[in-house]
Amino acid sequence: MTKEYVTDERRLLHGGDYNPEQWKDYPEVLEQDIELMKKSGVNTVSVGMFSWASLEPKEGVYDFEWLDQVFDRMNSIGGKVILATPSGARPAWMAKKYPEVLRVDSLRRKQLYGARHNHCYTSPYYRSKTQEINRKLAERYQNHPALLLWHISNEYGGECHCNLCQEAFRGWLKARYDNSLEKINQAWWGPFWSHTITDWNQIESPSPIGENLVHGMNLDWRRFVTDQTIDFYKNEIVPLREVTPDIPITTNFMSDNPEFIPFRGLDYSKFAKEVDVISWDAYPAWHNDYEETYELASKVAFINDSFKSMKQKPWLLMESTPSLVNWHQYNKPKRPNMHYLSSMQMLAHGSDSNLYFQWRKSRGASEKFHGAVVDHDGSAENRVFKEVSQVGATMDELSAKIVGTQRKSEVGLLYDWESDWALEDAQGFGLTTKHYPQTLQKHYQAFWEKDIPVDVITKENTFEDYRLLVVPMLYLMSEETIKRLNNFVANGGTLVSSYITGLVNERDLTYLGGWKKELQEIFGIEPLETDTYYPGDSNQIVYADQTYTVKDYATVIEVKNAEVLARYADDFYAGTAAVTSNEYKKGKAYYIGARANEAFNREFYNQLIEELDLKPLLKVEHNIGVSVQGREEADQTSIVFIMNFTEEKQIVNIIEKAQDSFTGEEVTGEITLQPYEVKVVDKII
Repeated sequence: MTKEYVTDERRLLHGGDYNPEQWKDYPEVLEQDIELMKKSGVNTVSVGMFSWASLEPKEGVYDFEWLDQVFDRMNSIGGKVILATPSGARPAWMAKKYPEVLRVDSLRRKQLYGARHNHCYTSPYYRSKTQEINRKLAERYQNHPALLLWHISNEYGGECHCNLCQEAFRGWLKARYDNSLEKINQAWWGPFWSHTITDWNQIESPSPIGENLVHGMNLDWRRFVTDQTIDFYKNEIVPLREVTPDIPITTNFMSDNPEFIPFRGLDYSKFAKEVDVISWDAYPAWHNDYEETYELASKVAFINDSFKSMKQKPWLLMESTPSLVNWHQYNKPKRPNMHYLSSMQMLAHGSDSNLYFQWRKSRGASEKFHGAVVDHDGSAENRVFKEVSQVGATMDELSAKIVGTQRKSEVGLLYDWESDWALEDAQGFGLTTKHYPQTLQKHYQAFWEKDIPVDVITKENTFEDYRLLVVPMLYLMSEETIKRLNNFVANGGTLVSSYITGLVNERDLTYLGGWKKELQEIFGIEPLETDTYYPGDSNQIVYADQTYTVKDYATVIEVKNAEVLARYADDFYAGTAAVTSNEYKKGKAYYIGARANEAFNREFYNQLIEELDLKPLLKVEHNIGVSVQGREEADQTSIVFIMNFTEEKQIVNIIEKAQDSFTGEEVTGEITLQPYEVKVVDKII
């Protein structure tokens, strides 16, 4: 059972990853840290992520004195500690003495000691040792007033193919398929290529030197990796729940970079159930040369809203950079004011923190040039430190208004990890143009540009919480999901879906007899075939008396009961339906048959926004590139962030009554935002 996360002082958390064990031979540096933390408004540090060798330098020999000093120093300035368990990087002595803790890759090669996250989640010894060190941490700091939150391991990810994991996979399959090889062969389409399984020991995890084209098996392996990772995490937290039952627990989730799409390695919709508060690490490549700044800002918002929606409560930004990173292809520093803008965006979308990796730059090894609050100069006078201090001061002023507040969304946009895995694995369509998560981000952007709050939901969410559901490209769709969507529309909801939807079931087996009858009833159509375009191909659709370009995919549609909203202009299906709407019982369902350009998305969703009378939190007229987002308290008072994600001045017109959140001055009417500027206002009810 998860615990509620509430900061005791109703304080936004500002600070981040602190690695004092790297500076034990530099006491003057550790003393300077505390003074600089006070200057920069840091009130929280995360400690211990990769500190196992410092905590247990030899097996059974422990050193906690350096960590004691961190707790006491932070407490002396009224600060808090987020204490991490050290399982993300095991010490060298452990790998040498107990090689079972090291992973085996898909080529069945045993990995050497090194890097991070190179451990087997199934290893009994590693599970035992993580519980042992975690129990000692919990018992030592359980009553320390600075302990705020448990941070379990770090950025879980990856997989192991050792013999222990093979046996665990077979056991997982036995439980899933009722100990029946017949059911497995049915689910995996066993007769294909003579892949019928007759003994459990014949099952191996997917491998490029073995079998990796049985899609049902690949999908089950990905499910197993998620479940085994969560099981390892649950094993880690046993002593923490026992010793510190009132201390909330989190682990830091991620995005996939550099595309900045949802992390595909684990199904976070399952993992979210096991943490008390969602936290994640955000490293967008600001100022890149392949997209507009506002387009990247929309992607960041998409990920933010996905984590906000998983538990329907505020989340924590566990890691970000105040300047640059060291692992993008090109590591460009943030331009002046971008750190402040990007930090405010996190607050606007539901974060109760801005935490950084890292507090102080390392002196050596791979992260010595990764951005930090404190640079190698140790100065409080450089640009980055001053901008961090500005963020800290603003967060201190906003804390009382923001901490714990929410915002209500009437729009749900569904992303599904299992469907993403299955579609990416599918040997069909365009192998490099499927772009499922990227397509969802484009649909999301149409609402973001109009300041309409969106929850990026999963199948775990309740559909009935929304007036509008947007479900594009849901390739894998179980009969249960189809039934839930049917009920949603039948009871008055509005549904939007698209090409490459509802083609396979939860076992990645195609539906026979054409598109499911239940879907045909909802949408009033039947998709007949999908045309996949080469990069040089294109088509057009005519919608609302305007022509829009189509790339990548076009579905040929047979209309049954639906109204045709757009038609194709070219090819053998010229003049046939491309976009439709259908009245179904009390609701309505739209089908977008082609991948049209952004201009179409804007027009289509703008009309839908008007039709459903969807409202932003604060009505502000502005150009594309300005985003208006905010949070609401129980008494319906709202704090709103008006953010300029462009490199030009922007004039915005605040239509409703508002006042500056810091000065109380009324700001209704036209105001000018400088590049990357943020205006924070209170909506006047």
